[in-house]
Amino acid sequence: MDAMTTPFTLDLDGETLPLLGIAAWSGTGKTTLLEALLPRLRSRGLKVAVIKHAHHSFDVDQPGKDSHRLREAGATPILIASRARLALMMETPDQEEADLAMLVDQVRPLTPDLVLVEGFKAWPLPKLELYRKAVGKPLRVMEDDWIRAVALPGDETLTLPVGVDRLDLDDIDAIADWIADWPRRWSHMTLPRDGASRP
Repeated sequence: MDAMTTPFTLDLDGETLPLLGIAAWSGTGKTTLLEALLPRLRSRGLKVAVIKHAHHSFDVDQPGKDSHRLREAGATPILIASRARLALMMETPDQEEADLAMLVDQVRPLTPDLVLVEGFKAWPLPKLELYRKAVGKPLRVMEDDWIRAVALPGDETLTLPVGVDRLDLDDIDAIADWIADWPRRWSHMTLPRDGASRP
């Protein structure tokens, strides 16, 4: 099986920051799963960053606020910080799609142990696929050699490609264990390029 062709590029050769995509069709429960996983991963001692793709224009700022006025005036980026949190906002009108490589570089200085990437399913990076037959969409693992595991309800029977782990979508602790082990596996991962095998 050839790796899924994609117009997006992400150079993983020599990449030391472990990345794992969470790939699923809308309605499968990606965000709900991440919400349950993050405290479990934190309790296992992992500092986890999340990069989430938004399909539509969104704004985390409020019209009329100083930060919104400065951004509208042309600040690019604008970084707002307080004792409790910070926010970096930047207009990217010339981009057709969010640049995952740039976003990874944004979180790299924060030294996370792992970056979970939600929603960039066409990008070439290792992924955990979430699948529910009831959603009525096809299983992506058959076309995407980057998928390392598929989590599906325990009562669903599917044959997965050799080397792809099967996880029970209803066993959050088992999924957390699999993800917590990902940084170790990342260090000796084989990229699915030119027919290369999965790790």
